[in-house]
Amino acid sequence: MSETAAAMRAEFTKLRGVRGTFGALLLFAPVSLLIGALGGWSARNAIESDNPLLRSDFTPEQAGLDGVLYGQLALIVFAVLLVSTEYSSGMMRVSLMAVPRRGRLYLAKTAVTAAAALAVAVPVTVLGYLLTQSALGPHSAGIDASGVPRALAGSVVYLTLMSLFAAGVASAARGAVVPLAVMLPMVLAGSQILSTIGATKEMVRYLPDRAGMRMLTVGSDDALTGFLVLLAWTVAALAFGFLRHRRWDG
Repeated sequence: MSETAAAMRAEFTKLRGVRGTFGALLLFAPVSLLIGALGGWSARNAIESDNPLLRSDFTPEQAGLDGVLYGQLALIVFAVLLVSTEYSSGMMRVSLMAVPRRGRLYLAKTAVTAAAALAVAVPVTVLGYLLTQSALGPHSAGIDASGVPRALAGSVVYLTLMSLFAAGVASAARGAVVPLAVMLPMVLAGSQILSTIGATKEMVRYLPDRAGMRMLTVGSDDALTGFLVLLAWTVAALAFGFLRHRRWDG
């Protein structure tokens, strides 16, 4: 087994052994699926009762992806904890004794972050869409509807890149408090609020979460642009995180 593979195996072992980190990863599925099902059920009732509160741009295709947008909060927490816990606990010294080459250790951590996020994102995205459509009943749309397969694939890529972005920010901060205090409110509501303000509306389009969401938009003509913007943010965060990791002296 190569040293990089051994380092990745060790990181997977740490992931399973730290309850908070592993719990955050597991939480992604129930949060996404529950919100998807409730959203579908609520929309069905609104449609059938001609409720004016149903948003004007509602489509069953897009509703099938709403759940993972809330579930991503769990993935962000997972990625931040996976990277930051060893800094705050002092265990980073032990890890560096086992894997002295800092680049290899950083690569192992980011690779495990991406692999774990991808492993849960694929089934949860598909199942969440199907569950939402089931709750919508006669108002549902098939998984093969126009634009849906691309949006589902975009969702998986988005979730994986956002997890890596969070990991890079956590490494740069060398802790969990600042990344979580900034990223969770921003993803949950901050960027949405800023997008309604004239002075910041154009700028917000290039924030990582808002840009990346174009990948999840069914029928979007801007998906590639959104991917490139989010990719640029992710690469920058990982690069800065690595520089901070390389200079860490405990």
